[in-house]
Amino acid sequence: MSVKSGNAKYEMDMCSGPILSKILLFTLPLMFSSILQLLFNAADIIVVGRFAGDNSLGAVGSTSSLINLLTNFFMGLSVGANVLVARYFGAKQRKDLTETVHTAMMLSVCSGILLTIIGLVGAKQILIWMDSPEELLPLSTLYLRIYFLGMPAMMLYNFGSAIMRATGDTRRPLYYLTAAGVINVILNLLFVIVFRMDVAGVAAATVISQCISAFLIVRCMISEQAGEIRVELSKLHIYQDKFMRILRIGLPASFQGILFSFSNVIIQSSVNSFGPIVVSGNSAAANIEGFVYVAMNAFHQATISFTGQNVGAAKYERINKILYTSQVCVLVVGIVLGNLAVFFGYPLLHMYTTSKVVMDAGMKRMRVICSTYALCGMMDVMVGSLRGLGYSVMPMIVSLIGACGLRLIWIFTFFRTEPFHNVTSLYLTYPASWLITFLAHVVCFIIVRRKVEKRVASTM
Repeated sequence: MSVKSGNAKYEMDMCSGPILSKILLFTLPLMFSSILQLLFNAADIIVVGRFAGDNSLGAVGSTSSLINLLTNFFMGLSVGANVLVARYFGAKQRKDLTETVHTAMMLSVCSGILLTIIGLVGAKQILIWMDSPEELLPLSTLYLRIYFLGMPAMMLYNFGSAIMRATGDTRRPLYYLTAAGVINVILNLLFVIVFRMDVAGVAAATVISQCISAFLIVRCMISEQAGEIRVELSKLHIYQDKFMRILRIGLPASFQGILFSFSNVIIQSSVNSFGPIVVSGNSAAANIEGFVYVAMNAFHQATISFTGQNVGAAKYERINKILYTSQVCVLVVGIVLGNLAVFFGYPLLHMYTTSKVVMDAGMKRMRVICSTYALCGMMDVMVGSLRGLGYSVMPMIVSLIGACGLRLIWIFTFFRTEPFHNVTSLYLTYPASWLITFLAHVVCFIIVRRKVEKRVASTM
């Protein structure tokens, strides 16, 4: 049965026509959406850093790796939903597409509720395990517990936007996130400056803004007129076959995200050992880097959706072109934005703190990571192509060995010896692991493409 949408102006045919122009049309709104989403946390850090002090800055910033660790498992499942929706959309299989959409949205609600329970119950103990500085622990715990009240809304938005991306719609999620982002900044200033709520205020502002973005995207999907991604409350159900297919693609992506986040948590724990000044500088620098990362990550998302649609439409000859185009784009974006971040490092860090020693600590991180960030983007694009082809276990294994394994080996061996026990050697584990993992993914892609070509040839 063919698929006809009532909102075709928001959708994109990724299976024909020029690749570069369509990838750029897809990624630009996605970049802005991701940057706005990152601004939720950046606004928290900037406001508390300027109006509540360096301890509050460190308390909010040091929770990022933990938040990513706890959310990445379920965010990986949204990748599975994205790939499956793109495939059914490209193949024009409406029934399968509808069942996948409703399964994914139901899964997002369950995921969000579970994350809220984990965050409320386990926040303090997990922070203790991470060796969070004692002077930051009460503020970090309070921030996390309030932040995790918004997990159901965060999951709804991210699963909903993943479904929209699979059809080529990256514009409407941008509109909704813009509205929520403006409200988030206003509430941050109101709660912290006027009501003196400190970290509780910025956490509450983030939760409220997440609820708004979730409401807008759910309302959009419910009001779809004859659209294949329309959500009907009566059909919300976990269809077993679609759930298993989402798991088949999403679980390896989830574990890969967890492994990366776990290694980052270990690194954060090592950073914590250098004291509050380094923790605060690291937090501010990591937040700035995040803007470069999400700009590059848009090409990772584009590679997944474009590859998934073309696999569904059996347009295998476009797969390599999609990969090459995305790699060139992410390389340019990573080099330009990463080095601009280093060049303007001190003015950017000054937005977060007025402390010179904190800014110096932040620059140590940015000089190492931002200047080499393009390697991370290229690695992620390779993963996107493999996932779009339906291969998710392979990149998970490679990431386990090439990225997480190397980082952990370094931390528990050389880093503990005197010549290497400094924060710079800790940061160098990032670019080293990105390069090695990227090269391993290239080998995996060559193997997978040969398998696909043989399978296609056998059916002709």
